[in-house]
Parts: sequence; C-alpha cells; structure tokens
Amino acid sequence: MELTEKFTFNPKEGIDNPAMVTEDDTENVSNPTPRVCVLRREEGETFGFRLRVERGRQGHIIRQLNSLGVAERSGLKDGDHLLEVNEKFVDNVEHMEVARMIQVSGSQFCFLVLDEKAYDQAVSEGRDLRELAKASRGEGWRPPRLCHIKKDATGLGLNILPVEGEKGKFAVSPVKGGAAEKAGVRKGDRLIWMDGAMACGLTHSAISRMVKKCSDHMTVLVIDSESEKSYACRKMPILPALADAENMPYRPHRLHLVLGPEGYGFVLRLETVGAGRTDHMVRDVDNGSPAELGGVKEGEMLLEVNGESTDSLSHDEVVSKIRQSGQQVDLTTMPPQGHDFYTKLGLSPLLFCVDVTSGSPEKKEIPMTLNPAVPSVEPEVDVQIDPNVRRCDVQRGSAGFSFQLGCVQQKPGTFISQVAAGGSGEGSGLLQGDVVVEVNGQNVEKKSVEDVILHVKRAGDTLSLLVVDQKGYDWLKKNGKPITVNKLATISEEESVSSAAEPPTLKTDDLSDDDRT
Repeated sequence: MELTEKFTFNPKEGIDNPAMVTEDDTENVSNPTPRVCVLRREEGETFGFRLRVERGRQGHIIRQLNSLGVAERSGLKDGDHLLEVNEKFVDNVEHMEVARMIQVSGSQFCFLVLDEKAYDQAVSEGRDLRELAKASRGEGWRPPRLCHIKKDATGLGLNILPVEGEKGKFAVSPVKGGAAEKAGVRKGDRLIWMDGAMACGLTHSAISRMVKKCSDHMTVLVIDSESEKSYACRKMPILPALADAENMPYRPHRLHLVLGPEGYGFVLRLETVGAGRTDHMVRDVDNGSPAELGGVKEGEMLLEVNGESTDSLSHDEVVSKIRQSGQQVDLTTMPPQGHDFYTKLGLSPLLFCVDVTSGSPEKKEIPMTLNPAVPSVEPEVDVQIDPNVRRCDVQRGSAGFSFQLGCVQQKPGTFISQVAAGGSGEGSGLLQGDVVVEVNGQNVEKKSVEDVILHVKRAGDTLSLLVVDQKGYDWLKKNGKPITVNKLATISEEESVSSAAEPPTLKTDDLSDDDRT
C-alpha cells in the first residue's frame, strides 16, 4: 500500500484513494432506476475502474473506466454510484470496507449502481436508497442459500431430479426429517451449485455420482423457483457470494480488542500446517486477557488485521500491523479446518465473516467492569495521557513515499491508513492510524483528503509531516491543548524507529517466529 504520484491504492483490483472530481450538471432524471452490472475477469485481467469518494459528495463513485475493459463491458459508466456489492447495501458503508468486500469476492461479483444524475436527484428528494435498491429485485425475492449437509444414518436425505423441459436445471427435494432438510434445503428448491461445481454444467448422472461419492458432508447452493426467476429477469448469475450462509461451518469472526496493561494477551506464531502451508496461529491466550474477553481462541488462524488480509504478509509484517494499531485492533480469526473446507469449495472464507463487533447474534456482551485492567476505548477528560506527537521527514523513493492516506467519508481530516513495510514512510516513523496535522509546515486538520494529497504531491522529494496518534489527538483537542512536538520526539530516516513503532506495553518472546501481542 503506497502513496505514489498516481496515488493508487490497489491497482490490481481497480480501487484507489479518494480524489476530487467536480462536474456541473443539473439535468434532472424523473425515474431513478438502478442497474445490475456483473463483473467477471479472467486470470491476468484487472477490473479496469476506480472507486472513489469525492469532496462534498455522498456515496462511492465509479471513475476512470478502462476503454473496453471488464468494467466498461459490464455496463458500468463514469459517475455511476455504487448502491450494492453482491446484494449488500454499501452506500453508507466506510470506503475501505467496500474495497475489502470487492477484493474478497474474487474474480466475479455483482454491482447495483445508479447513474450520477438519478442518484443526485434521489438524494435531493430524500428518497430511501436502500429501499430503492431492494425494490429493483421485485416482490417475493429471497436470496439463495448455502446449505451444509452432514450425513446421518440415512445418508444426505436429498433427491435431485432434472427439471422437465429446462436443460441444465435441477430440482431438489429433501427427505422429511433428513439431513438435507435440517441443513435448510426446502422442497421445490433449484440446485445451483454443489461442492464448488455449477449444476448447469453437469449431467444428472454426474450429479448422482457426486452424491454417491461424497464422504460425510456436502455443501449445496439452492434457491426457490420464484427467486430464481428474479435473477433471470435481471440477467444476474446466482453466486455463493450472494447467499445466506447462516448454515456454513467455520465462519470467520472479526473481533475487536482493546489493549490492556500487559498487551493483548496472546502469542502469534508462524506454523507449518499441512503440505508445506504456513499460517499465522494464535497460541497461549492468557486467562482474563483482552484477547480472551474479545473472543480470541487458542489454535485459530489469523486471517486479517484491521480488515487487511494476512495471506501475502510475512510474520513480521503481521506483528508490525498489530503493534501499529495502537490501543485497539480488529482481528479476523477462524479454526484451521476452515481453510481446507473453503479451499475445496473454491471460496474465500472472508465472504462469510461474522462481525462480532456489529451487534450480530453471535456477539459476546462483556461488561467492562468484569476486568478493570481493560481500559475503555475513549479516555475520560481528566485522565492524563501522553500523546505521541512526531515530525516525520519522509524521502521519496522509487515507490513514492510508501504510505497511504485515508479519511472518514464526508468529514474533514486525514489519517495514515497504510504504511508499506520497509518503505521510507515506515523508516520516518509514520504509523498506521496517525492523524496528519501539518504537511510541510501547513496545517491541514480541516482540509479534505484531496487537498492533503495535492500538498503531498507538491512536496518534491522531501516531505515533512506533523502527526499524532488518534487517541492523543482526541485528548489534545478535548482539552484545548496545542499539538506541538518535542525535539527528542522527531524521528529522521537515519534513526531507529523501533521504540516509536512499538507500544511500551507490548512484549516480545525470544523465539524468532513468536510474538507476544
């Protein structure tokens, strides 16, 4: 993740930092009608678009479509506003989370968009965009369902028959009280997908063989016949990413942890699992620690840190990202058996993540009074803290300044959202989550992220940033104190950053592949 002259966040997926685009177009649209766009790329292709948030405008906007690229061929147009990703409403979702949703979808996903003029009119009229999106699916629509069937003494309890006169379509009928019915399969459902294979590409005999050869379980994607017609009318494929997945095993949990006096209270270890595969494994969870109270379990694998996948990260990079999170961190974990399960199905487990912090049924309610060692997220006004204010001088390298800027949609203020490991940004002492106060001596607290990016671009080869950790920034503002930097706190590229980058409450084991967090 780097801030370069092109300010590209993720060119592989076609999503980047927000940038300002201003248009003056007052033409009205009488009937706002969302459009479905199905994007599917082949190996080596990009989706060929940018997803932006823009100053003074609501929502996520499609920009910079590649000529004849995947996005343009799908029907996307410049200025389209994104309402849904895989039938999940995103207009009011944080920009980085929308980017994450797209990335974990793999090579194919579905957008619901509204063109620029229609969107602006709908907003000006105060229309409910969520209801507008929902209405586009028609009456009686229900999403497909992923059903994980575990064999019992009578087998799968599932009958599959071809639909007469409709080639490549199959109807399923569960045995009453059998395994399939318990897994959520209903009489009259249409079979869309089974154990990673699309049913439309299989013969009835091939499906029968798959059923007979399955070991002790099978996962199927089914939908009722009326809802299937809704997808057909919208020319939209029925994909696992669209499904209700309540029945799926090994669902990853996104957990929110708050740092305690002795750290988070677990060890993160890089271990070899299976045929040469290495995973970041959670070990030695301390009793009563923030990790245990937050739902972290011994022996689970770490999939994400603050919404970023750990797949392509080294162990040191993962540990660094946890440390750079400061006083709190979001971790996504899953039992290791889940990796093999989802790999065989050809699906990303992150499609089915349960956000334990969002108030879902699986959320654990943990009163803070049970463990006074765990601090509250927001400090009281009368509590003295030590803000980590620093002036960081960053040299432009071959990959730019090696950090990324972020913002909260529709609000002023800019923060460091990513710092590339080993880059000049990290070497200068920048930490993920730092609030940017000044750029080359100019205060930017009330500037939009687009303006801050322009200041950075004009900096030349040397960039001076005054930054402070988010908690320290909030405390200074709440107490009306100036944001000033102690000379000793200034970090240059030549100096070691280990003391500034690591909170003093974190502990590190002596083992090279272990990190006490």
